[in-house]
Amino acid sequence: MQVYIAMLRGINVGGHKRIKMEQLRASFEKLGFEQVKTYIQSGNVVFKTRKNSTSVLSKSIEKQILSDFGFAVSVISRSSGEIAKAIEANPFVKERGIATEQLHVTFLSAAPDPSALQKLAELTAAPDQFCCLDREIYFYLPNGVSGSVLMKSPVDRVLAVATTTRNWKTVNSIHQMCRDCR
Repeated sequence: MQVYIAMLRGINVGGHKRIKMEQLRASFEKLGFEQVKTYIQSGNVVFKTRKNSTSVLSKSIEKQILSDFGFAVSVISRSSGEIAKAIEANPFVKERGIATEQLHVTFLSAAPDPSALQKLAELTAAPDQFCCLDREIYFYLPNGVSGSVLMKSPVDRVLAVATTTRNWKTVNSIHQMCRDCR
């Protein structure tokens, strides 16, 4: 059995798309997933299942959530190995003076088109920085998310792929949950 992470976009934010974590775990268990665990209320689920394509898993989870809760949610899935690689690849953690609480990772459903990345670059104003590596975009936002002009833009529409963003602490906590799940 393989360990996977499913990250749901936009649940339990501002009173919209409310899902209790015990109900979310039960929904995942209906799909035959094992050792289902959630992290905080924003839709981070670690589970075990047979080895499968993350895109196939995401689609199955999206259908189950629609069936169980009556609304559509984008789901981005990664294997535990992919999360480990995403952590190791973060180019900002290697730089001096970087405040890790200002780091974020946007997980993408697919690698964006280079022209979309160019549009994102045009929207980025100092001191914000980003770096795209395949299906992850790393953001360093020294003034925080609320102080970032870039984060006020619809990044998913600019990139033309489904996205969900997690702060650096959450990414590392999910990774630890994966290690504990083995």
